Amino acid sequence: MLSTIATKKLMLFSATILFSAFSGAFQPEQEKDNTLSAEEKNAGWSLLFNGRNTEGWRGYGNKPFDSWQVINGQLYCKTKDVKQRADLITFDQYDNFELALDWKVEKGANSGIIYRVVETSGPSYETGPEYQLIDDEGYPQKLEAWQKSGSDYAMYPPLELAAKPAGEYNHTIITVKGSHVEHWLNGKKVVDYELWTPAWHELREKGKWKDAKAYGLAKKGHIALQDHGGGIWFKNIKLRKI
Repeated sequence: MLSTIATKKLMLFSATILFSAFSGAFQPEQEKDNTLSAEEKNAGWSLLFNGRNTEGWRGYGNKPFDSWQVINGQLYCKTKDVKQRADLITFDQYDNFELALDWKVEKGANSGIIYRVVETSGPSYETGPEYQLIDDEGYPQKLEAWQKSGSDYAMYPPLELAAKPAGEYNHTIITVKGSHVEHWLNGKKVVDYELWTPAWHELREKGKWKDAKAYGLAKKGHIALQDHGGGIWFKNIKLRKI
């Protein structure tokens, strides 16, 4: 006969599998930060952050920076004592992928995960779509719906608000396959859209990106972590190609 503890573990495991079947975004329990389980390795996942340093990342436009540091296995963008700020981007470029990571913001902080980034004379967010990361409740200015956490910034607002309060870690999944993009936040699909459709082009042309000629057009690019004044933490950054 199973013990009470064993029974509870079995029930929890079964519930996790059932959730993944219906949500479409499996979230395995992270036993140790910045590591891959055997199942994840077999499924093709790779770590983008080793928990020790910024190996595999560089400044956008090869800019020097002193705003990013690694603290206790977490990648932190500093708010103070910074002389050179820059977005971090992956060395590699990706077209179709599933990206998973954990993040938290400090009170009033703002950042983003930008994908399919290409390096131009402008900032990274003028080329790739941005998954918004922000203190929804404590940001000092009023936020539009398309500025809330999980949104495709300045394009598609989240279907619901799913971010945890400032100081608590959130789990994000971004899937990009061809023209189809999904944003997941804490187990909920908050954005689902198609790139390059007439409706997408109309939204792009009448909004913030009307003068950003490269915005959203690349079919392959870097992944960027935005330095928007600091106050953002990341860990467990992993990706698999699809």
